[in-house]
Amino acid sequence: MTASAPPRRSPFVLWIIIAIVAAAAGALVAHFALAPKAVSDQAVETLFHTKMPDPAGAEVDLSKFRGKTLVVNFWAPWCGPCVEEMPELTALHGEYAPRNVEFVGIGIDSASNIQDFLKKVPVAYPLTVAGFAGTELSRTFGNTQGGLPFTVVITPDGTVKYRKMGRVHADELRAVLPGA
Repeated sequence: MTASAPPRRSPFVLWIIIAIVAAAAGALVAHFALAPKAVSDQAVETLFHTKMPDPAGAEVDLSKFRGKTLVVNFWAPWCGPCVEEMPELTALHGEYAPRNVEFVGIGIDSASNIQDFLKKVPVAYPLTVAGFAGTELSRTFGNTQGGLPFTVVITPDGTVKYRKMGRVHADELRAVLPGA
């Protein structure tokens, strides 16, 4: 009598198991690596002491937003998720303007590229042109990777209430804006 060999697992099943483990590990690493870090003690004050040009070159003094709920969106015209969220942010701007909520987009690109973008995608809230200096400003809010889009909500008293790396959706913002 001969002993039979144990059944062999299909290489396909083994690859599926490896893929599942790799995906789970990747999600875990991405969560810890890309999650916003602590907000700098001076982040809000730095923002409110900043002046940047708008796409046409006129100076925007960000201190004019002090005392309002402020949604700050760091974005770029070449960033797909940024472009996807712009229509929703424009709609929210109109919806929340009567509630002392202001939106500002800090563009991480050149004025000419942002102007070209605005010819295709209308935006109703103020935009500034920060270039790569905007990336440094976003880092003070915990965006250590400098990823885009990155959205921050600041309360009228200057407290950072919400931050998100990646595309933000209207429902997420409605949950943290006044009247929610």
